[in-house]
Amino acid sequence: MRSLISHMRPKSSISEQYRTIRTNIQFSSVDQAIKSILVTSSVQAEGKSTTTANLAIVFSQQGKRVLLVDGDMRKPTVHYTFQLDNRIGLTNVLTKQMNATSAIQRSAVENLDILTSGPIPPNPAELLGSHAMEELLSELYRNYDLVIFDSPPVLPVTDAQILANQCDGVIMVVQSNQSDKESTLKAKELLMGAKGKLLGVVLNRKAKGDSGYYYYYGSESQ
Repeated sequence: MRSLISHMRPKSSISEQYRTIRTNIQFSSVDQAIKSILVTSSVQAEGKSTTTANLAIVFSQQGKRVLLVDGDMRKPTVHYTFQLDNRIGLTNVLTKQMNATSAIQRSAVENLDILTSGPIPPNPAELLGSHAMEELLSELYRNYDLVIFDSPPVLPVTDAQILANQCDGVIMVVQSNQSDKESTLKAKELLMGAKGKLLGVVLNRKAKGDSGYYYYYGSESQ
């Protein structure tokens, strides 16, 4: 299982940073519990999917029942990360070919289940914005403490904006020394325009001492 440092090395400094992000997410909502989180980025290759997987793991390590959904039905990666079959998944559920219970798979991490993307459809945005998606979320909320979505980046396609509107909170991943400030701000504007609740930003691959990664979580105003 690639990139799953929170599972393979839970005592590492990087895993501790993921737990810090988890804590800040939990404190970000005082009045209402967060049941769903969307993790996205402005463009590709900013570490979004690795961050999503490790966040799902640290929440499950708390004893929460967590479902990680691969909402990137264009270039899915979650099944590679967790070494799972992707012949069935979210696409099959949204097109009513299969119910969610049958499509969800157990991961090697305790308390963490996975709903892979399934076959790549011709109309991802339409499926994510469908009534079937609303029904699915209602079902998942009954069965899980937290649902975490990995989505495509914001700028190339509208999928992340559609999901942001349906989730309780959004986290943006920004790669240090690579992400363009203008692109990041544009992505934020699009998410806010879709009425997404931006919880904060994770700064990825920020060198700090001997650690290869450094994760920072901050409020929207920061």
